[in-house]
Amino acid sequence: MEMVKYHGLGNDYLVYDPNQNEMELNEDRIKLICDRNFGIGSDGILYGPIFTDDKIMVRILNPDGSEAEKSGNGVRIFSKYLKDKGYVKESKFILHTIGGDVDVEYLNDSGSLMKVLMGKTTYLSSKITVSGKEREVINETMKFNEKEYAVTCVSIGNPHCVIPMDEISKELACEIGPYVENSENFPNRINMQLLKVIDRKNIEIEIYERGAGYTLASGSSSCAAASAAFKLGYVDNELTVHMPGGKLEILIREDESVYMKGTVNNVATVQFDKEFTEELIKL
Repeated sequence: MEMVKYHGLGNDYLVYDPNQNEMELNEDRIKLICDRNFGIGSDGILYGPIFTDDKIMVRILNPDGSEAEKSGNGVRIFSKYLKDKGYVKESKFILHTIGGDVDVEYLNDSGSLMKVLMGKTTYLSSKITVSGKEREVINETMKFNEKEYAVTCVSIGNPHCVIPMDEISKELACEIGPYVENSENFPNRINMQLLKVIDRKNIEIEIYERGAGYTLASGSSSCAAASAAFKLGYVDNELTVHMPGGKLEILIREDESVYMKGTVNNVATVQFDKEFTEELIKL
């Protein structure tokens, strides 16, 4: 068995190619592979390419074994893998996720820099899956761990809860994140971003991801936080999102579709040891 590891601004994923490997990935196997002490360690597994109806599809598997609808860093990483392995030879292509199709454009020969059209945002509670009456969830007060916060919820194929604050930190994200992710307001759980506005063209975020926990960077979180900040009137439609792992450039169009531009780095090709493979087979 073989997997390839990449990171997008410190958000690391393993690519598991079912065309090259035979083992099925169940929840227990995913958990062990992603474990940073007993496995290889990663923020998730990208399972693909899956070829259906002339489409290239990827499944995005969280470290807890659940499945994400979409991932901005995951999309960029998987697109780099497709180029590295010769699955895609064109400079532009469409990648299918369960959260919707994304348009990918390589901006250099190696495929390490790319621009991705992530899709359109929506603030409708039914599309995000926020409990209560149908509404746009914009600057709404919610309570987490007995404290009230003004939140804006948005979906860009996967759900996000953006909380603007004057000051943000990893410690605060880790403190609030589990309560937000698992709040009764969000029946299907949710990703959280703490948002600090620097100026009209720059924001800073700290991220707590559904099924993964605290992460150094996230593409879909960047798109969601930037869109929420724009919707609230805090920023212009072209801005840079700063995260502990690095930064992404975001463009928000009039129709509320969002472009993301950023880099991807190769880390390693991982050959599974026989003993570890046998341990996986037992699960």
